[in-house]
Amino acid sequence: MSAVVEILRAKPAEPWRRRFIRRLLYGAAVDRSAKARARLVLAILAFSAVYVIIAIRLVMFAIASNSQTAHRVVSGDAIATARPDILDRNGEVLATDVRVPSLYGEPRRLIDVDEAVELLTADLPDVNASELRERLSSKRGFVWLKRDITPEQQREIYRQGLPGIGFMNENKRAYPNGPEVSHLLGRVDIDNQGIAGIEKWLDSQGLMALHMAGLATDRLQTPVQLALDLRVQHALREELMAARAKYHSIAAAGVVLNVRTGEIVAMVSEPDFDPNEPQDPRDQTLINRLTTGVYEMGSTFKAFTIAMALDSGKVTLKSTFDAHNPLHYGKFDIHDFEPMQRALSVPEIFTYSSNIGAARIAMAMGVDAHKSFLKKMGQLDRLQTELPESARPIVPRRWGELNTITIAFGHGLSVAPLQGVMGVAALMNGGLLIPPTFLKRSEAQAQALAKRVIKPETSLMMRYLMRLNVEKGTAAKADVPGYYICGKTGTADKVIFGRYSKTKVLTDFMAVLPADQPRYLLLVMLDEPQALPETHGFRTSGWNAVPTGGAIVARIAPLLGITPRMDLPPADQLILASLKENR
Repeated sequence: MSAVVEILRAKPAEPWRRRFIRRLLYGAAVDRSAKARARLVLAILAFSAVYVIIAIRLVMFAIASNSQTAHRVVSGDAIATARPDILDRNGEVLATDVRVPSLYGEPRRLIDVDEAVELLTADLPDVNASELRERLSSKRGFVWLKRDITPEQQREIYRQGLPGIGFMNENKRAYPNGPEVSHLLGRVDIDNQGIAGIEKWLDSQGLMALHMAGLATDRLQTPVQLALDLRVQHALREELMAARAKYHSIAAAGVVLNVRTGEIVAMVSEPDFDPNEPQDPRDQTLINRLTTGVYEMGSTFKAFTIAMALDSGKVTLKSTFDAHNPLHYGKFDIHDFEPMQRALSVPEIFTYSSNIGAARIAMAMGVDAHKSFLKKMGQLDRLQTELPESARPIVPRRWGELNTITIAFGHGLSVAPLQGVMGVAALMNGGLLIPPTFLKRSEAQAQALAKRVIKPETSLMMRYLMRLNVEKGTAAKADVPGYYICGKTGTADKVIFGRYSKTKVLTDFMAVLPADQPRYLLLVMLDEPQALPETHGFRTSGWNAVPTGGAIVARIAPLLGITPRMDLPPADQLILASLKENR
């Protein structure tokens, strides 16, 4: 019996697999009690290390700068994040970020709100005391008190030692050239996010998403390089400001476009603004007149009318149209500014800027053909560029024969001036409509985007007519020696309260250089220029926009790398001769 009890009390034999693993891990002779003590000591050390790390972090938070803490308590409040630099085509900085201090408060940590308000308003006299007290009396963990303070203000407030008041370094956009490139660059808001111009376009390209995700803060980013040449921009702006003052215009605008690539090398709209300073968004005098404004462009539209007719093959340079008498249509009479009272050839219609001749050409082509051609030239649809500000053309709702008659010489259809520039560039560059761009673009890239709208020989004929207009027509005052300019003038009566004004006009001039090998197109536009004694009482384009264009060409042509060529033959011997050779 005892033997049986002993057998029952005996421990069951340990399986050989478990025995093998135990010996492999702990050895043949192990002290289990020592092993337990070692484990306990190890656990104590691990927990002690964790508590020490927590204690060190608490001390670091206590002594760390307030700006680091603020980043964690800002929550829904926006922080001005970093933006890439914007450069001109030569690497000159147009826009960049600078670090500036901003003042914030943590109302929950404040001891005496009244004392804080009194001390802060003493150093920040432009801050509203009641609004400041309201913010500091809230129960929020974080409130902005003033963005972008000066280093002197920061030092004075820091000396006060107010609890719950701190500073955060933010990014602020700076524009080294002030108003020089304002309409093109646009501006940013207090949170350094684009609200106009190229700045707004940058956010639409993904920068805004990075900002919202917190991934763009304090990050060095690849600069954005524009097609703009700051040197040309400066010269264009100076000459336009001088012309605006001289002719007492309410506004002036101009653009320089590369007709081979569509690159916008310079763009000015006066009056402009300083993007470094806050502006009233309701001030309509500061709009970009080249993209946001729409205007009847006057006789520059005759270039489209004649190009349409020549391209169709139904009209040639030798074709003539009756201009003996005013053109009667219903209760309307179409007159010429300088009536010739005879039949005019196509070159004469262009150089004399005959409204009657242009209207008869359009009537001969027909309403549908005219409307179709202008649509093909991009004049009836909204122009899309990198700039978000763009206006839709004002097109007649019911386009009848009367509309075709008036639009033929530039009345009755309002477009953005940059839109007209794009169309005329296509007439000059061989017949390719190239979308304008504010970014750098090669000729190969432009060719991939281009759409043929007229025949190359039609483009040659239009260059001939444009050069003829400078040699003996309305654009003679822009004939700068050595640069072989061609161009077309335009003068349009302004529409005031639904009626054409008899005293207010918009004048414009489109110049292309050189005429035989077009590279650049210049638009000059003056809004309500006044007649001067030296203009003999005239306020038409040939007396103000044209001489302004000549002065601009004389300054910018060397900057654009155009070498003067003296003693070139007239248009009929140079341009027209090349047309005959091509045929």
